[in-house]
Amino acid sequence: MSLFKSLCAASAAALVLAGAPAMSWATEQGQQRKAARDVRQDSRQGARDTKQECRSANDKSNAACRQDKRDTKQTGRQTGRDIKY
Repeated sequence: MSLFKSLCAASAAALVLAGAPAMSWATEQGQQRKAARDVRQDSRQGARDTKQECRSANDKSNAACRQDKRDTKQTGRQTGRDIKY
């Protein structure tokens, strides 16, 4: 009976240790996704601000201001991808 308990304890410890790297990878991956999401959200607000400034300056057409907004959002998306991958 003592041998059985020792084997059970050893196999349980082996399972826990085998799963530890996967758990740390999941945590790291989750942190990367959160950081990328935060960057994208910040870039959305930055894009809104860019368009408002462009429209209030009145030096470009509305289409040009929309393109500036798109470019700002696309830069944020690319930064988010760089963080994740």
